[in-house]
Amino acid sequence: MLTTLTHHVLCLIIIITIFVPLISSTYMNSCRSFCGNITIDYPFALGYGCGHPGFKDLLHCINNVLMFHISSGSYRVLDIDYAYQALTLQEPNMSTCDTLVLGGQGNGFTVEPWRAPYMNPAPENVFMLIGCSAMSPLFQGFPGKHLPCKNVSGMGCEEYYGCRAWDGLGHNRLGSGYFGSGPPVCCAVPYEAIKSINLTKLECEGYSSAYSLAPIRLNGPSSWAYGIRVKFWVKESEEFCGACEATGGACGYGLDGIKQICMCGNSNSTSNCDSGLSA
Repeated sequence: MLTTLTHHVLCLIIIITIFVPLISSTYMNSCRSFCGNITIDYPFALGYGCGHPGFKDLLHCINNVLMFHISSGSYRVLDIDYAYQALTLQEPNMSTCDTLVLGGQGNGFTVEPWRAPYMNPAPENVFMLIGCSAMSPLFQGFPGKHLPCKNVSGMGCEEYYGCRAWDGLGHNRLGSGYFGSGPPVCCAVPYEAIKSINLTKLECEGYSSAYSLAPIRLNGPSSWAYGIRVKFWVKESEEFCGACEATGGACGYGLDGIKQICMCGNSNSTSNCDSGLSA
C-alpha cells in the first residue's frame, strides 16, 4: 500500500517537474521575433501577452506575410520603422497611379477608439477620396466646421489627375465637379481632418493614399509612395519597458489584457527582472 502510494507521489512530482515549467515557458517565450523579413519588436508582438496592450491582436503572420488588422479591415505590412515609429501598409483595393479601384471596395482606414491613443496615419499622409456623392459629409460639412479639399505634403488631386489610371475613365465619368458645378471628382484630405476614412459613411466610390518621407518635392504622382503610413507611440511605458529589457526581460501584459508586466523566463515581475517576482 505504502509502496503504491509512494510510486504515485513520485510520478506526480515527475509530471509537475517536467510539464509545469514547459507550459510556463511556452506561454512566456512564445513571442515571435520576425515574420518573413520583417522584425517584430516592442510594442508589437505576435504572441498573446507579449508587447504593449494597446497593440494586442493587431499583427498576424500568415504564410510569412505580416498582416495588420483593425476594425476597417486587413492590410499587408510592408515595413516597420522603429527609429521613426511608423508602419507602411498596403491595401489591395486602394487606387494608385496605375489603377483606379471603384465601387466602394476599399477598406479605407478607421482605428478603434481604444487604439487611437497609440496609432494614427502620419501627418504627411494624404487620402484622396474619389467619386464622392454631393451629399457626402465632405461637402455637406462636419459638425461645426467646413472641410475644404487641399494638398497634403505637396500631394493632392490636381496632380493625381495626371496619373494614367484616369486615361480610360475620364474625370467626368464620376461626376461634374472637375468640369463644372458640383463636388470635385477627387478630394484630398489629411486623416486628422475627419478621423476616419470610411467609404460607406463618406459616400465615396474609392480612395487613394500616398505619403512623403522627405521635404523635397516629388516629380509628379507617378513617383509618389502609395500606401498608408501609420505613426505609433507608447511614451507612457518607455521607462518601464527600458528597465525591464535592461535586466533581460521582455515587455508584455497580464491576463487581464491591460496591466503591463516584465516577462522574466518562467516568472513575471511588475517592475523588472532584478526585483521581486510576482505570481
